[in-house]
Amino acid sequence: MSRFLLMPVVLGMISVATATVASGAPAEPDTDTVSPIYGVSIPENYRQWHLIAPASEAEPIDELRVVLGNKTAVDAYHAGKLPFPDSTILVKLAWKRRQSPEFGPATIPGEPTTVQVMVKNSTKYAASGGWGFGKFTGSKPADEAQHRACFACHEARVREHDYVFTRYAP
Repeated sequence: MSRFLLMPVVLGMISVATATVASGAPAEPDTDTVSPIYGVSIPENYRQWHLIAPASEAEPIDELRVVLGNKTAVDAYHAGKLPFPDSTILVKLAWKRRQSPEFGPATIPGEPTTVQVMVKNSTKYAASGGWGFGKFTGSKPADEAQHRACFACHEARVREHDYVFTRYAP
């Protein structure tokens, strides 16, 4: 087995302050691992989820990206179901592009840049089209200003696709 498969990929859970302290009162969210505004964190074991689609982002961003989805997301894509049902989770991984040292024409992932998460909960996130957003560098969430831009961008460009850019790759 590859040593890379043994490396821990658990960075958090999609749980937003649902733990309780000894008194029974809700615990405060760990602001080091959850996104501001939405309280979204990186899901546990998301690297084992299904591929929804790859993408290539041109200059100036210049990234390779893949979007993974939980079972609810995959089922919705396969059924062509919009809006996506509650509990849909999409995770986008992004890396800087790098030329392959073994095969010159190939582009491969270089340094990781971000992990971005969308969580569907139409009640909790009613003000943002039913979606909560999280953008992370490493395991640390981006600042509040970056999170405020998430829904505005999705609303302006993909409102008719339930605020989701990614289409399923056949």
